[in-house]
Amino acid sequence: MKKHNFSAGPAILPASVIKEAAAGVLELDGIGMSILEISHRSAEFIAIAAEAESLARELLQIPADYAVLFLSGGASGQFSMSAMNLLNENQSAGYLDTGTWSSKAIKEAKAFGKVQVLASSKDQNYNYIPTGYDIPAGLRYVHVTSNNTIFGTQLREFPTTDAPLVADMSSDIFSRRIPLEKFGLIYAGAQKNMGPAGVTLVIVRKDLLGQVDRHLPSMLDYRIHIENESMFNTPPVYPIYVSMLTMRWVKAQGGLEAMERHNEAKAKLLYDEIERNPRFQCTVPNPQDRSLMNVTFVCTDDADTKPFLAAAEAAGCDGIKGHRSVGGFRASIYNSMPLESVQVLVDVMKNF
Repeated sequence: MKKHNFSAGPAILPASVIKEAAAGVLELDGIGMSILEISHRSAEFIAIAAEAESLARELLQIPADYAVLFLSGGASGQFSMSAMNLLNENQSAGYLDTGTWSSKAIKEAKAFGKVQVLASSKDQNYNYIPTGYDIPAGLRYVHVTSNNTIFGTQLREFPTTDAPLVADMSSDIFSRRIPLEKFGLIYAGAQKNMGPAGVTLVIVRKDLLGQVDRHLPSMLDYRIHIENESMFNTPPVYPIYVSMLTMRWVKAQGGLEAMERHNEAKAKLLYDEIERNPRFQCTVPNPQDRSLMNVTFVCTDDADTKPFLAAAEAAGCDGIKGHRSVGGFRASIYNSMPLESVQVLVDVMKNF
């Protein structure tokens, strides 16, 4: 039976990418060696890394005054690395607290400077995106988490501020168009929409760097990685290769505009069924706050939870059990998830 992968991450990849990536493990482009064993200094990998950067720049329309890096450590590493590189001890940064990952970012940033929590949705178990909050002038930056995988919320619009935005976009990078000019730094773990786990995309405006007083270890200094074109140390070769293939696929589908339409259609199909079906309820009350990537919902009768999970699994829907902090169900419908797979889940809900 075909499996429909609704996992929150590591997540579904395009079938054509998996096929090409698997072939590259056996032999990369007829060179007589596997992608797993070639040198990161080889002409073959340098070409792969260059194409990965070029595709990221093209898809996100990244201008030359921004650096594009492929690093290790995931978004969790960037919680501290971003603050370490941008924030002096006597400076303040604003943080929007919308879920588990933003609260972790807040904790890490407090080690490097002053943190102002501008607004939080913790009072309602993070089931909404705060609005109407004040952003004081003079902040070094304002940090947001664009999509909250656990709680199923997403920033549809980004704050307007005199400070540059710093964003964790791990779970919705390449899923929609973004106003890049608002951002000073974007970071994203690959394992939702860009590729496999093991590489982190970092996009940083270069003029923001070199302004902190502290000593920065070489491995944690963006400038060192920029100077060495993401190869200060041995980079995660295979995850970068698969990410490059995935970005090729996104471009071939029509780029971010096409991805946005595709993701909106999938989300509408699923949310409409949740609203229509009295046996289910969305955990995010306001439709404007609902994620296009992670649809979270519960059964209106707790007694239905286990039977519905069993019915979904019997239909090949894998990974829909909700996070323990929310319960219920979570259907992650990233770029590579086809509309047909969402329809399978919707049909299970209709028949339940």
